[in-house]
Amino acid sequence: MPTLRIRGVHHIAIIYSNYPASRRFYHEVLGCAIVREVYRAERDSHKCDLVIPGGANVQIELFSFPDPPARPSRPEARGLRHLALAVEAMDEEVARLGALGIDVEPVRTDPATGARYTFIADPDGLPIELYEVAG
Repeated sequence: MPTLRIRGVHHIAIIYSNYPASRRFYHEVLGCAIVREVYRAERDSHKCDLVIPGGANVQIELFSFPDPPARPSRPEARGLRHLALAVEAMDEEVARLGALGIDVEPVRTDPATGARYTFIADPDGLPIELYEVAG
């Protein structure tokens, strides 16, 4: 059976509870560029499309819906576990996040790859991994 000819990741969709807080976090803290914002009155739903920095043209779609259920996170729940973003200078990024008042978990080293990584959370508690890559 032939496999799909996937060209890459196009977007990641996230449902949030607070539009201004999530827009600010993804745009101002993570540095994602806003492509478009729309309000869909028939769904009482905001949507904000952002591009993740780094040139891969991967988008994050932020959605709102009236009264979405909370996402189970801890203990780990079945389904999408986290969003991982590549950074080049872990210590600089951790310091920058600390200056912005963002809680950062201790930096760890993956024993299998030797790569350094840590986690932060978006305004709704979605885990976001920062994974250090060579420049």
